[in-house]
Amino acid sequence: MDTDKQELKNKLRAEIRAKLENLSLQKRKSDSEKLRAKLKEQSFFQSAASVLFFAPLPTELDLWPLLEESFAAGKIIALPRFDPASQSYLACRVGSLQDQIISGQFSIREPHKNCVEIPSREIDLILIPGIAFDLQGRRLGRGKGFYDRLLAEIRGVKCAIAFDEQVAEKIPVEPHDVRMDFILTPTRCAEIEK
Repeated sequence: MDTDKQELKNKLRAEIRAKLENLSLQKRKSDSEKLRAKLKEQSFFQSAASVLFFAPLPTELDLWPLLEESFAAGKIIALPRFDPASQSYLACRVGSLQDQIISGQFSIREPHKNCVEIPSREIDLILIPGIAFDLQGRRLGRGKGFYDRLLAEIRGVKCAIAFDEQVAEKIPVEPHDVRMDFILTPTRCAEIEK
């Protein structure tokens, strides 16, 4: 990657992180509730038989309460598990949040090693965190490429999950970057034209 793109990405990461750190706990909670309600209204969520969720970091929107509802609705639920050998995430099926979730490689909740991997072609919907997104479907991650490798394998609907403060005008991209199909925030759901 050229140095200019890397500098632009690093500057944008710093700007968005500063915005996120300034969000009050109440706003995070309120926005998470709004986003969960908005997600449940979307036809791509309603029709998905299998969903790859993510365990939120403190600065991310919290979809966790929706996992139990999704189990009850009969959906197949998966979470990313970090695989040190491949330096990437695997989508692993979870049957119980009480018995099968551990603190993983980066102190992020993830499936226990006994949870089976779900082939990427069997995932209908992936809900994707990131630092920033733009309305052309581009994503700015944390800079290690772990999620990029996972996204490259999945053919299902890719939905970015973001606070409104995470939507940027334009994100610099590279050939390996995977575009989103939707950007979902507490106030809107934008379908990306491709």
